[in-house]
Amino acid sequence: MTSHPPPKTLIHFGKFEVTDQASAIREQSSNLNMFLTSSQVFHKSTHCYCLVNIKPILPGHVLVIPYQHHPRMTDLSRAELDDIFSTTQKVQKMLASHYFPGQNLTAGSFNIAIQDGPESGQTVPHFHCHVIPRTKESARIGDGIYDKLQGEEGNVGGGLWDRDARMGERPAQKGKFPKVDEEDRLPRSAEVMNQEAALFREQMQKLGYSEVEQLDQ
Repeated sequence: MTSHPPPKTLIHFGKFEVTDQASAIREQSSNLNMFLTSSQVFHKSTHCYCLVNIKPILPGHVLVIPYQHHPRMTDLSRAELDDIFSTTQKVQKMLASHYFPGQNLTAGSFNIAIQDGPESGQTVPHFHCHVIPRTKESARIGDGIYDKLQGEEGNVGGGLWDRDARMGERPAQKGKFPKVDEEDRLPRSAEVMNQEAALFREQMQKLGYSEVEQLDQ
């Protein structure tokens, strides 16, 4: 089945319009205030679009976002989920061709991150997936990238609020991961892990989520 791009309508990320909007950055030219116009949406699919990030943590840090305003991942339909993650794969291949040596997908890595709800650090209550290319030069950041995602550097909502009309309260980050002493985070025993797996298996069955046999590869 052929997918057709959605009609030309206003595209919103949360309450912020990101279609082909004029940014709030002003350029002084001949004593006139000129608005700089830029198209920030660089790809559209059936159920989602791809947006350059107003506060990228690293070069190439972009967002994949559903058109429909869903606050949480569990609100997405199966069709939306399929489209978002197949689009994420396409974006990875595009970013690899631009940032990785020899345009080789295996010459670099990616962080694929989802902040699902305010306690996870989400500052725009509209589901979105972060795609962040990682090169050898960025490897020194290590797990520090998660600190950046949960800090002001990753405050996408705050950045959009700063740029736009500044209506209401500025979005703030919440729910940072607690600092963990790695020496205290010891491997669990097989028995403990088996007990947890049995508990979660039972809970899945209670919710009506039956298991499906793996297809032959």
